[in-house]
Order: sequence, then C-alpha cells, then structure tokens
Amino acid sequence: MPEVPDNKPEAKGLKSTLNLPQTTFPMKANLPQNEPARLAAWQQADLYGQIRAARKGAAKYILHDGPPYANGAIHLGHALNKCIKDFVVKTKTMAGFDSPYVPGWDCHGLPIEIKVDEQLGRKKLDMPAISVRRACREYAQKYVDLQKSQFERLGIFGRWNDPYLTMSFAYEASILETFYEFFEKEFVYKGLKPVYWCIHDKTALAEAEVEYEQHTSPSIYVRYKLTATNPGAPPMAALGHGWDLTNTYAIIWTTTPWTLPASQAIAFNPGMEYVALATPGATYIVAQALLSEVIVRCNLMSAASPTEPASQADIVAIFMGEHLERATFHHPFLDREILGVLAPYVTAEQGTGAVHTSPAHGVDDFYTGKRYELPEIQYIDNAGKQRHTADKYSNHTTQVYDDLTVFKSNPVIIELLREHGALLSATNFEHSYPHCWRCHNPVIVRATEQWFIGMETPMVAPDGTTASFRQRALDEIKKVVWDPAWGEERISNMIATRPDWCISRQRIWGVPIAVFLCDKCGSPLNEAAINKTIVELFKKESADAWYIHEASALLPAGTTCACGHTEFRKEMDILDVWFESGASWHAVLEAEPELSFPADLYTEGGDQHRGWFHSSLLNSVATRGIAPYKMVATSGWTLDEQGRPFSKSLGNGVDPVDIAKRLGGEVIRLWVASVDFREDVAASENLMQRVSDNYRKLRNTLRFLLGNLHDFTPATDAVAFPNQEPLDQYILARVAELDAKIRSAYEHFEFHRAYHALNEFVNTDLSALYLDVLKDRLYTFAPNHPARRSAQTALWRIAEALTRLIAPILSFTADETWALLPKVEGRESSVHLALFPDMKDIIPGSVKQLEEDWAKLLEVRTEVLAKLEKLRADKIIGKSLEATVNLFLGAHGQLEKYASALPELFNVSEVSFLTVTHTDPDYVGTLEVNRSRQPKCERCWRYVPDVGNEANYPTVCLRCAEALAAIHFPPYAAEGEKGAAE
Repeated sequence: MPEVPDNKPEAKGLKSTLNLPQTTFPMKANLPQNEPARLAAWQQADLYGQIRAARKGAAKYILHDGPPYANGAIHLGHALNKCIKDFVVKTKTMAGFDSPYVPGWDCHGLPIEIKVDEQLGRKKLDMPAISVRRACREYAQKYVDLQKSQFERLGIFGRWNDPYLTMSFAYEASILETFYEFFEKEFVYKGLKPVYWCIHDKTALAEAEVEYEQHTSPSIYVRYKLTATNPGAPPMAALGHGWDLTNTYAIIWTTTPWTLPASQAIAFNPGMEYVALATPGATYIVAQALLSEVIVRCNLMSAASPTEPASQADIVAIFMGEHLERATFHHPFLDREILGVLAPYVTAEQGTGAVHTSPAHGVDDFYTGKRYELPEIQYIDNAGKQRHTADKYSNHTTQVYDDLTVFKSNPVIIELLREHGALLSATNFEHSYPHCWRCHNPVIVRATEQWFIGMETPMVAPDGTTASFRQRALDEIKKVVWDPAWGEERISNMIATRPDWCISRQRIWGVPIAVFLCDKCGSPLNEAAINKTIVELFKKESADAWYIHEASALLPAGTTCACGHTEFRKEMDILDVWFESGASWHAVLEAEPELSFPADLYTEGGDQHRGWFHSSLLNSVATRGIAPYKMVATSGWTLDEQGRPFSKSLGNGVDPVDIAKRLGGEVIRLWVASVDFREDVAASENLMQRVSDNYRKLRNTLRFLLGNLHDFTPATDAVAFPNQEPLDQYILARVAELDAKIRSAYEHFEFHRAYHALNEFVNTDLSALYLDVLKDRLYTFAPNHPARRSAQTALWRIAEALTRLIAPILSFTADETWALLPKVEGRESSVHLALFPDMKDIIPGSVKQLEEDWAKLLEVRTEVLAKLEKLRADKIIGKSLEATVNLFLGAHGQLEKYASALPELFNVSEVSFLTVTHTDPDYVGTLEVNRSRQPKCERCWRYVPDVGNEANYPTVCLRCAEALAAIHFPPYAAEGEKGAAE
C-alpha cells in the first residue's frame, strides 16, 4: 500500500500543501531484528503475568498442553502445534476468558536414555543407576531449555518460567500416586503374557509405541508329519482312493521361521473344511478353500500323473477341522511332539488353514496354549537372540541358530528345514510389520512377565450400574466433542479392541513401579499407608529415592507378607511413559490453583489417539470416572508440496527456527493460520516466501493507516458515526462484518477462515476500494475539514479493530501497531491486555439499508470503471479525473442522497443525476461517461467549474483554496505562480 498517491501534483509549488503522512514513519518490517527486541520487552514487563492479573476472576477456559519430548530442537510439527495452542489461548483471552497456558515437557523414556548411553559409552556399565538417571535428567533439561527458547521466539505466551516437567519431583510423585490408585483398586496385575518387544531397546512396548512400516519377511511353507490321530475324534473317512496315514503331513505357512524352535501345536479351524491331497510320496492336509494356492506355492504334483500339478482329482479325503483336535505331529527338525488344536481365529484368507503355534510368540497362540496346557517355551532373550538349551522337548543342548538374533536366525532355520526335507517353499513376502516408533526397528512378540492394567476390570458407573473399565472408557468418549468428528470413531475402535495395557518397561530412566515383592512367594505388597509414604518420599527426593534406599529402609518395621515372610525386594521395572504423560491431568490440572479439571480442550496430532489422548482417557476414567477433556481437536501432518513427509535424505524439511531467523516468527504464525490444521498441511521454502509476501501486504496496509493518523487525536478529532461520510460509514459496516466473521472463525478454531477473511478485507475492501479512493480527501482537504476528519476516524476505527483482531495470530505486529495508534486515555498498554473490538462502540444501530445501498453503488462503480477504461483506451481521457459521469435514476432516486460521495467513489471530477421514467422506481440505468469541459485545479487535479473563483489562489478550486487558507499558504497571482512556489 503506497503512502503517497500517484495521482496528485508533484510540482507548481503546491506539493507541500498536501496532508501527507510523515516521511520517516516507523513500522519498517525487519522482523528478525525487531521481534527479539519486542520479546525481550514482554519478558521484562512480565506481559504474561499482566494478562493473568487482567483476567483474574473471569470465566476460565483451560487448554491443557500435551508435553513434547525433550530430545532435540523443535521441528515444524512442534511449531504448528504450539501456534495452534497459542491462537486458542489468545482468542479466548481476548474474548474475555481467563485462559492460562502452562507448557510442559515429557522428560523420561528410552530416546533420552539411549542418547545418554551413547554419550557415556562403556562407562555406563560401571555406573550406578542413580548416576545414569542424573545424566538423563541433565540431558533432558538441556533440551527443555532449548525448546523453551525456540517456542518463545515464535511469540507463544505462557508460563515459561515455571513449566511442568514429567521429571520434576512433584510430577513424578503424581505419576506414582496415579499408579497406586490403579493398584489399590485392583486394576493392576503382574503376569506372563505375550507383548511387543523391541530387541534393539531391550524392553516391552505398549500398543501406542508400535507403528507399522513395510518389511520384507521370509515366506515359507513347512510340513509337519502326522504321527497319530485322536481315537476320540470323529473318523476321517477316505473317499475310496485309499489314504496312507503313515505318510501324511500338515502344511503350515509362516513369515517368522525364528519362532519354529518354540513351535508346540498346529491350530485348525473346527468349522473349516479340510482335504487330504495325494501327491507322489506323501499326502498333505490343507484347507479346501486354500488348496489351489497351496498347490501352486508348494509345486505339488499329482499322485496319478506325477508330471502334472495336483488338482481336486487327487483329494483322497474331506473332513472338518474338528477331526484333527489332539492329533499329533512331529516337529520338522526337533525331537518334539506337536499337538493338533482347534482355534476359531484360523481363517482361509491366506496360508494353508493350518497355523503353527508358539505360545511364547503370539497373543492368539498364547491363549490357545493356555487352553491346551501347552508349555511356554521361551528361547529368545532380551536382545532377541536364540538361546536354545537342553530340555525335555529336545535332545540337543545347542543348535546351529544359537546366539543369533531372531532375524539373522531365519535363513539358518530355513536351511535346517531344507536339510530335514520339511521345506516345501521359500520366498520373500513384503508386508506391513510392527516397528518400534522410537528406534524404528522391527519388533517381535515375546511372552514375558510384565505389569498390566486389566481392561475388563469391573467399575461402577455414576448411575450405579457395573461395567468393565473398557466399556466405561467407551461411554466417556461419547460425551467428548471430537474435532474432526472422525476422532471419536478412531479412538473408540482402539479402546474397543486393545489388549490389557502393558505398563512396565525394562529400563532405568523413568518412574519405577514402586511395588515391594515378597522374596518368598513373589506376591506384591499393596497397603495404602505404605504407598502414601513412598509418594511423599518421591515429592522430597524424586523417583531417584527408589534407587537410593534399600527395601528394608523404606518399609515399616514388622511388615509381613500374607504368606508370613518378612523380607521384600523392590520391583525395578519403570512405568510406560504414556502412563506418565497420561497422568498430566492429575499432576497439572488438579495440582495448579489457576487450572481446573477436566480441561476444556486437548489438541495434538492424529497419532495421539493411540498416545496421549488414549492414555489420559484411561487414567482419568479409572481414577476419576470421567474423561479428562471436554473437547479434543486433532491436527494433521506437516508435509512438503508433493505430499511427502519431511526427511533428511530428501532435504525437503522446513526448519521453523531458520524461518524465524530469516523471515520472522510472524511468517511461521501466519502460515499456521493460513492452513486448516485438521488436514495434512503443506510447507516449503516457496510457500513460506508466499506467506511472507502476504504478510508484507498486510503490514503495509497497517503502515498506511497509521501514517494517515499522524495528526489525528481521537478525543478531539473523532467524528460520530451518524455524522461521517457515507463511504466511511460503509467501510465501518464492512469492518463490523469482518469482525463477526473472524470472531466466529476463532470460536470454532477455524483460523484459516479468519486468515482468508482478513486477506479478502485488506485486498478487496481496503486496498482496491476504500484506501484507493480516499486519498483525495486525506491529502487535499483542509486538515480539520469534517470530511477529512471523518476519513481519519474511519482509518482509526479500522486500525484499532484490525490490531485487536489479528493480535492472536500476528502477536508481534499487533503489539507494535498498538503502540503507534493515536493515544486514547485509559487504553491498555498492550493489545494483548485488551479485548476484541466492541462494534457497538463504532456502529450504533442497524446499517442494513446502508449496506444494501452500497451494494448497488458498487455495482454501478464497476460499470463506471469499465466505461472509463474504454475512454482511456480510446485516448479520450488520460486520468479518470478528466471525466464526468451522468447517472439515470428511477422515480425514487434512492442513490441520489449519496451524490456528494460518488465523485470520490468513481474517482471522477463530477457526477450528475437525471431522473427517468421506469417501471422500477429504484432503477439505476445506463450511464454516460464523458470528458470534462471544466478547468483543471492544479492542486487536486479535478476538473470543476469553481477553479479560479478565489482571487488569492487563482489556479485552484474553491475546496483547495479553503485548504490553502486553512494552512496559511500565502496568496499568489496566476502569472506569479512560479515565484510563489519558490
């Protein structure tokens, strides 16, 4: 937006008589330098504390911050998340709510411990656990401090001097207190169950810690020889072709050859139809529905025609799966009997219809093993290595795959199968496979003794009925507002199908499961009074206390187990970090006087349906009976312009710290506002530059508004709305409409709608219309002319309203603009202490008729501009001020009352009206646009009949003569004009 018009005089001694803005006006962008200075001023003045004091006693709106992980600098996803939260808090604050923001960090867990391991190297092996924990604490604090400074640099307001940290003493005590509530209500149990296990990090994982990526696995078909059928099972009748049971095999398909040493059963679906297929030298049992595929995969030939593939004609028996229960088979390479079992989860979707079963390495397998009392053979150690030892199931003390990790043992086991004649087919299989979301390595399923929270634990609902913990959580989900709405179904499906929650981890850096176990029977000690003393100890000494004090020093004298034993050991597993962050509503919302529970809003990325949203819900429902949030808003992923995730290898990342350093933090904030955060959002250097261009346009508009208010004092110069010029009234009506749009967008967290409404108003209503046609009044009227003061009043109102409306998004720019606005007594020192504009102060009463009239006038203006352009193209006129316009009106002549405003609106010298007869009394008909025949005013360049009517200023119009007299411009004669200019 230019500050000086390009259609006003630049010579003849009259330029100095224009009411131009100050030539050295501030508001130069230079954001990378100006923003840190303003940030320092906010910190010095404790602006956040001032905001809290200003809103004290108001209705609260609590957004609870989900803790980012304290491990590295922030990335664009962090910036998106924190800016969204800042927008919410600031819009609520400016709407009159008391909306404190307490940021937090997730400080425990494996990524930090692994980084510290790398730093310590072999030294760690000789260090006590407490020393390793202290090193982890220092590492986490380093990145808390770094991220805090980076978030503040983006203009995020909050209690940065006192955030919540999951490693603080009080928070660690709250985690343990939450665990004890589960424990004392008998939600918690310890047991052997199959869990996801990361062999790289040597720890169990919860569902939320597993992500699926493409993985190549071996795909093998293996045969198990039938050794006996169950005499009690129904007979498997042959079809008359004869069936040699002594040379019959069941075929299984697996993608995990490493589990075969632990294989103890073959599962069949009792209601599925199976066949016995005769081939040269052997008969094979396969599900009828999968027979054709198995024939191809295993290259099975026909018994009748050995050179031809087997077919349905080679079937010698058909029977149901139930016939194979408790049949026995021989392990393909170990001296072990394998039992035939029944399981409804066996399907005909892929494979053979027969599933090899290792109770230690599959959830379904585990429960099938329990049902058939199969031993839980575990040959895999914590690092995922095969550790085969002599036992009653094998006469071998070692195996060729011993000491190999599971994935490296696969080819060795496949070769072993080939040597024993048990391998029918071996290829590779590309599929989606579970990976650890921290180290991104493939994980395995492994039966280990862990601590679990039972999802089927009975709970009493508020209405007195009893339902399972799972069902109570599902019921609470329905009471929450989910935005987008699909979030409800997503988290509901996860809760409905999830297994019991594995909450134990085999690491050091975290909050220990502070339970005492009997040295004799292993039973956990569960006494509320003892639990309370441990919580108080953690408050004083942190969770490190568990590693410093012996069990005997922590227990009261005479503590005895139910079995009568008096010696106890400490459980040294730590709690799942999701349990920790999921307890934040207790550690923060319930603990902080300025906050309240439940929160009004949780907002994070879509992955938190299985993470923080999920664990927070479970913790809160189990211990408080309700969800911890009233609303959950979910954001999408940050991607590049091609829709690809950011990655170092592609070099497509956008660093918010770098963008703030080069272009300014406001550019990051404006980018966040420009996208619908509920969707996946694109970002790139190119897009950031475009946002920067849009920011510059808005900033220049604000500069123009402020520059033309340099001689305006609201207390003495403001014009009441009824007395303002029609165009000024119209633009303020548009401001009121903009205010309603933006306030509605903010209310619904649709910040992109606010962004687009603001852009449209600045580019269309202001730049292309109002500010363009207003220059004549601003620059050529007498300084105190009522029409000029009317324009300045409108500019002031617009600037005031825009500054308040953009403050939640463009926090630096709005605060800078606020300081430069004309002074008003009693106004807040910062825009961030103010409220949104009150349109009743600007526009008293309805402006419906005004808006309808101006809608028609703008239609006429479009037609006028088109005709002016034609005259210009035909070389009849140069500047539009050389033209006059005639309008033909119906009998009512409603628009004639705006006669004085139309020359300005059309940017012509004169507009006249002619009433015509028409069926529509409000008709505005064909108009005429002609070149003016009037003399030209050498100051305002209008062609009007009163040029030269004032003897003291013979070359200008009466309006300009009045302006010259008002500023005491010396009189001059026409022939002496040059001398007067000098």
